[in-house]
Amino acid sequence: MKNLFHTLLYQPILEVLIFIYKAIAFRDLGIAIILLTVFIRFLLLPFFHRGAKDQTKIQRLQPLVKKIQQDHKDDKEKQTKALLDLYKEHCVNPFSGIVLLIVQLPVLIALYRVFLKGLSNAAFDNYKFLSLIDLSQKNFLITILAILAQYWQGKIMMMPKAGVCSVAADRANQAMLYIGPALTLLVLSNLPSAIGLYWLVSSLFSLGQQVFINKSLEKQKQHGTIIGENKKTA
Repeated sequence: MKNLFHTLLYQPILEVLIFIYKAIAFRDLGIAIILLTVFIRFLLLPFFHRGAKDQTKIQRLQPLVKKIQQDHKDDKEKQTKALLDLYKEHCVNPFSGIVLLIVQLPVLIALYRVFLKGLSNAAFDNYKFLSLIDLSQKNFLITILAILAQYWQGKIMMMPKAGVCSVAADRANQAMLYIGPALTLLVLSNLPSAIGLYWLVSSLFSLGQQVFINKSLEKQKQHGTIIGENKKTA
Protein backbone atom coordinates (compact mmCIF):
# COMPACT_ATOMS: atom_id res chain seq x y z
CA MET A 1 0.00 0.00 0.00
CA LYS A 2 2.86 2.37 0.84
CA ASN A 3 4.51 1.70 -2.53
CA LEU A 4 1.19 2.23 -4.32
CA PHE A 5 0.69 5.57 -2.57
CA HIS A 6 4.24 6.59 -3.49
CA THR A 7 3.78 5.57 -7.15
CA LEU A 8 0.29 7.00 -7.74
CA LEU A 9 0.41 10.22 -5.71
CA TYR A 10 3.67 11.26 -4.09
CA GLN A 11 6.01 10.75 -7.04
CA PRO A 12 3.70 12.27 -9.71
CA ILE A 13 3.01 15.37 -7.58
CA LEU A 14 6.72 15.81 -6.86
CA GLU A 15 7.59 15.44 -10.55
CA VAL A 16 4.93 17.98 -11.56
CA LEU A 17 6.28 20.40 -8.95
CA ILE A 18 9.83 19.94 -10.27
CA PHE A 19 8.65 20.46 -13.86
CA ILE A 20 6.78 23.66 -12.95
CA TYR A 21 9.76 24.87 -10.91
CA LYS A 22 12.22 24.42 -13.78
CA ALA A 23 10.09 25.13 -16.86
CA ILE A 24 7.50 27.71 -15.78
CA ALA A 25 8.25 29.29 -12.39
CA PHE A 26 11.75 30.66 -13.16
CA ARG A 27 13.17 28.41 -10.42
CA ASP A 28 11.09 30.20 -7.79
CA LEU A 29 9.72 27.55 -5.43
CA GLY A 30 6.91 29.80 -4.18
CA ILE A 31 5.57 30.44 -7.68
CA ALA A 32 5.88 26.72 -8.43
CA ILE A 33 3.82 25.83 -5.35
CA ILE A 34 1.15 28.40 -6.27
CA LEU A 35 0.86 27.02 -9.80
CA LEU A 36 0.82 23.42 -8.51
CA THR A 37 -1.94 24.29 -6.04
CA VAL A 38 -4.07 25.93 -8.73
CA PHE A 39 -3.50 22.92 -11.02
CA ILE A 40 -4.60 20.47 -8.32
CA ARG A 41 -7.65 22.54 -7.40
CA PHE A 42 -8.77 22.66 -11.04
CA LEU A 43 -8.12 18.92 -11.35
CA LEU A 44 -10.35 18.22 -8.32
CA LEU A 45 -12.78 21.05 -9.06
CA PRO A 46 -15.85 18.82 -9.64
CA PHE A 47 -15.46 17.31 -6.15
CA PHE A 48 -14.64 20.59 -4.41
CA HIS A 49 -17.41 22.54 -6.13
CA ARG A 50 -20.12 19.95 -5.51
CA GLY A 51 -19.05 19.46 -1.91
CA ALA A 52 -18.87 23.19 -1.16
CA LYS A 53 -22.23 23.84 -2.83
CA ASP A 54 -23.96 21.07 -0.89
CA GLN A 55 -22.43 22.22 2.40
CA THR A 56 -23.61 25.78 1.72
CA LYS A 57 -27.13 24.54 1.03
CA ILE A 58 -27.08 22.43 4.19
CA GLN A 59 -26.03 25.49 6.20
CA ARG A 60 -28.97 27.45 4.83
CA LEU A 61 -31.40 24.60 5.39
CA GLN A 62 -30.61 24.35 9.09
CA PRO A 63 -33.81 26.12 10.26
CA LEU A 64 -35.91 23.55 8.37
CA VAL A 65 -33.70 20.70 9.58
CA LYS A 66 -34.21 21.79 13.18
CA LYS A 67 -37.97 22.06 12.65
CA ILE A 68 -38.11 18.52 11.27
CA GLN A 69 -36.03 17.24 14.17
CA GLN A 70 -38.37 18.95 16.61
CA ASP A 71 -41.57 17.81 14.88
CA HIS A 72 -40.44 14.18 14.73
CA LYS A 73 -38.27 13.97 17.84
CA ASP A 74 -40.16 10.90 19.03
CA ASP A 75 -40.11 9.09 15.69
CA LYS A 76 -36.62 8.68 14.25
CA GLU A 77 -37.88 6.85 11.17
CA LYS A 78 -40.18 9.73 10.16
CA GLN A 79 -37.45 12.22 11.02
CA THR A 80 -34.95 10.48 8.73
CA LYS A 81 -37.46 10.24 5.89
CA ALA A 82 -38.43 13.91 6.22
CA LEU A 83 -34.78 14.97 6.21
CA LEU A 84 -34.01 12.87 3.14
CA ASP A 85 -37.06 14.33 1.38
CA LEU A 86 -35.87 17.84 2.26
CA TYR A 87 -32.39 17.20 0.89
CA LYS A 88 -33.87 15.59 -2.24
CA GLU A 89 -36.18 18.58 -2.79
CA HIS A 90 -33.20 20.94 -2.74
CA CYS A 91 -30.88 18.58 -4.67
CA VAL A 92 -28.47 18.19 -1.75
CA ASN A 93 -26.21 15.22 -1.05
CA PRO A 94 -25.78 15.22 2.76
CA PHE A 95 -22.75 12.94 2.41
CA SER A 96 -20.87 15.14 -0.07
CA GLY A 97 -18.57 16.40 2.68
CA ILE A 98 -17.48 12.82 3.45
CA VAL A 99 -16.92 12.10 -0.25
CA LEU A 100 -14.81 15.26 -0.57
CA LEU A 101 -12.74 14.26 2.46
CA ILE A 102 -12.14 10.77 1.04
CA VAL A 103 -10.98 12.26 -2.27
CA GLN A 104 -8.95 15.08 -0.74
CA LEU A 105 -7.21 13.33 2.15
CA PRO A 106 -4.76 11.17 0.13
CA VAL A 107 -3.82 14.21 -1.98
CA LEU A 108 -3.25 16.30 1.15
CA ILE A 109 -1.06 13.60 2.67
CA ALA A 110 0.95 13.37 -0.54
CA LEU A 111 1.37 17.16 -0.68
CA TYR A 112 2.40 17.19 2.97
CA ARG A 113 5.12 14.65 2.25
CA VAL A 114 6.25 16.50 -0.88
CA PHE A 115 6.60 19.83 0.95
CA LEU A 116 8.08 18.26 4.06
CA LYS A 117 10.49 15.75 2.52
CA GLY A 118 10.54 16.37 -1.23
CA LEU A 119 12.10 19.80 -0.87
CA SER A 120 15.40 18.10 -0.11
CA ASN A 121 15.38 16.86 -3.73
CA ALA A 122 18.48 17.99 -5.62
CA ALA A 123 16.21 19.50 -8.30
CA PHE A 124 15.47 22.45 -6.00
CA ASP A 125 18.37 24.86 -5.62
CA ASN A 126 16.26 27.78 -4.39
CA TYR A 127 13.73 27.57 -1.57
CA LYS A 128 12.84 31.25 -1.72
CA PHE A 129 9.53 32.84 -2.68
CA LEU A 130 10.13 36.08 -4.61
CA SER A 131 13.66 36.05 -3.12
CA LEU A 132 12.13 37.04 0.24
CA ILE A 133 10.68 34.06 2.10
CA ASP A 134 12.53 30.80 2.74
CA LEU A 135 9.80 28.20 2.25
CA SER A 136 11.82 25.49 3.98
CA GLN A 137 11.38 27.42 7.25
CA LYS A 138 8.35 28.49 9.28
CA ASN A 139 6.85 31.87 8.41
CA PHE A 140 4.35 33.66 10.66
CA LEU A 141 3.00 35.98 7.93
CA ILE A 142 2.04 33.16 5.56
CA THR A 143 0.43 31.27 8.43
CA ILE A 144 -1.70 34.26 9.45
CA LEU A 145 -2.75 34.97 5.85
CA ALA A 146 -3.75 31.31 5.40
CA ILE A 147 -5.84 31.44 8.57
CA LEU A 148 -7.56 34.67 7.55
CA ALA A 149 -8.41 33.27 4.10
CA GLN A 150 -9.83 30.10 5.68
CA TYR A 151 -11.85 32.09 8.21
CA TRP A 152 -13.32 34.41 5.57
CA GLN A 153 -14.26 31.49 3.33
CA GLY A 154 -16.17 29.92 6.21
CA LYS A 155 -17.71 33.27 7.08
CA ILE A 156 -19.20 33.92 3.66
CA MET A 157 -20.45 30.32 3.47
CA MET A 158 -22.61 31.02 6.53
CA MET A 159 -23.36 34.61 5.60
CA PRO A 160 -27.15 35.02 5.23
CA LYS A 161 -28.45 36.64 2.07
CA ALA A 162 -31.63 38.59 1.50
CA GLY A 163 -34.58 36.24 1.59
CA VAL A 164 -32.58 33.42 3.13
CA CYS A 165 -33.05 32.21 6.67
CA SER A 166 -30.13 33.14 8.90
CA VAL A 167 -28.14 30.37 10.59
CA ALA A 168 -26.28 32.74 12.91
CA ALA A 169 -28.07 31.18 15.87
CA ASP A 170 -26.51 27.82 15.16
CA ARG A 171 -23.82 27.72 17.83
CA ALA A 172 -22.15 24.59 16.49
CA ASN A 173 -21.57 26.18 13.09
CA GLN A 174 -20.34 29.39 14.68
CA ALA A 175 -17.90 27.39 16.81
CA MET A 176 -16.53 25.62 13.73
CA LEU A 177 -15.91 29.01 12.14
CA TYR A 178 -13.22 29.57 14.79
CA ILE A 179 -12.14 26.00 15.54
CA GLY A 180 -10.99 25.37 11.95
CA PRO A 181 -8.64 28.38 11.79
CA ALA A 182 -7.41 27.67 15.32
CA LEU A 183 -6.43 24.12 14.35
CA THR A 184 -4.79 25.48 11.19
CA LEU A 185 -2.72 27.88 13.32
CA LEU A 186 -1.65 25.01 15.56
CA VAL A 187 -0.60 22.86 12.60
CA LEU A 188 0.99 25.42 10.27
CA SER A 189 2.96 27.19 12.97
CA ASN A 190 5.12 24.07 13.31
CA LEU A 191 5.62 23.27 9.61
CA PRO A 192 7.67 24.70 6.72
CA SER A 193 5.98 27.70 5.15
CA ALA A 194 5.78 25.79 1.83
CA ILE A 195 2.80 23.95 3.34
CA GLY A 196 1.38 27.25 4.61
CA LEU A 197 1.67 28.75 1.12
CA TYR A 198 -0.22 25.79 -0.34
CA TRP A 199 -2.90 26.20 2.34
CA LEU A 200 -3.15 29.94 1.67
CA VAL A 201 -3.56 29.54 -2.10
CA SER A 202 -6.02 26.67 -1.66
CA SER A 203 -8.07 28.74 0.81
CA LEU A 204 -8.11 31.71 -1.58
CA PHE A 205 -9.28 29.36 -4.33
CA SER A 206 -12.05 28.11 -2.01
CA LEU A 207 -12.95 31.70 -1.18
CA GLY A 208 -13.42 32.59 -4.83
CA GLN A 209 -15.37 29.39 -5.38
CA GLN A 210 -17.63 30.20 -2.42
CA VAL A 211 -18.38 33.67 -3.81
CA PHE A 212 -19.37 32.03 -7.10
CA ILE A 213 -21.57 29.48 -5.30
CA ASN A 214 -23.31 32.19 -3.26
CA LYS A 215 -24.07 34.17 -6.41
CA SER A 216 -25.34 31.02 -8.12
CA LEU A 217 -27.68 30.22 -5.22
CA GLU A 218 -28.87 33.82 -5.19
CA LYS A 219 -29.80 33.52 -8.88
CA GLN A 220 -31.66 30.28 -8.15
CA LYS A 221 -33.58 32.06 -5.41
CA GLN A 222 -34.54 34.85 -7.79
CA HIS A 223 -35.89 32.25 -10.22
CA GLY A 224 -38.08 30.70 -7.55
CA THR A 225 -35.79 28.36 -5.62
CA ILE A 226 -35.45 29.65 -2.05
CA ILE A 227 -32.91 27.83 0.06
CA GLY A 228 -33.98 27.51 3.66
CA GLU A 229 -37.62 28.39 3.03
CA ASN A 230 -40.59 26.59 1.63
CA LYS A 231 -41.03 27.14 -2.10
CA LYS A 232 -43.67 29.69 -2.94
CA THR A 233 -45.43 30.28 -6.18
CA ALA A 234 -45.45 33.78 -7.61
